[in-house]
Amino acid sequence: MSTLTDKEIIEILGDNHQMTSAESPIRSDAFMKTDHEKMQNIEKYFYHIMDELGLDMTDDSLQGTPHRVAKMFVNEIFNGLDPKNKPKISTFENSYQYDKMLVEANISFNSTCEHHFLPIFGKAHIGYISNGRVIGLSKLNRIVDYFSRRPQVQERLIMQIFNDLKLALDTENVIVVMEAKHLCVSSRGIKHESSFTSTIQYGGIFNDKENRNDFFNMVNSEK
Repeated sequence: MSTLTDKEIIEILGDNHQMTSAESPIRSDAFMKTDHEKMQNIEKYFYHIMDELGLDMTDDSLQGTPHRVAKMFVNEIFNGLDPKNKPKISTFENSYQYDKMLVEANISFNSTCEHHFLPIFGKAHIGYISNGRVIGLSKLNRIVDYFSRRPQVQERLIMQIFNDLKLALDTENVIVVMEAKHLCVSSRGIKHESSFTSTIQYGGIFNDKENRNDFFNMVNSEK
């Protein structure tokens, strides 16, 4: 009976897009360095990656690439790693007593596969029924954006959005659906360009199939 090597296990985890934790695997000392220090180091390391690939780093078009990548990593596509960038989520009393479903559909998001560092992009759809508190519509988009801007797997991403909304709204009556294209599937490996991945997470009254169907009808009416 053959035993898998550590590298083979790592490859299997990556190809199967498995996650090891529902929490993002962030070290406790992750924010000891300033953003500027991180960018300096990433610039240096990415220069060496490009150089190892055989690129001419004296070329005018390539000279600034390590700096641009470092700035992009820290300030943009991975800024959801840092808690200081989490949007402030204020909720308000449901003074107008709206007690039916609210749906925010077709929220665009861009994330990054943590196994291959290739883009994940798609749409999120969120619904909830107030338990006495409501949230500003733009904050739903900002929550999706915040958790997307870190290395992710889609299953973890939807759980983090779902759990944060439940906490902010103090209710189990939340449903989240995400539909995404994964470039780690379409541009490498099996190279299957037409496939996409759907995930769903829900609780409370959405455990009832009729309420879930109402949610999907509202989402589909916007497509």
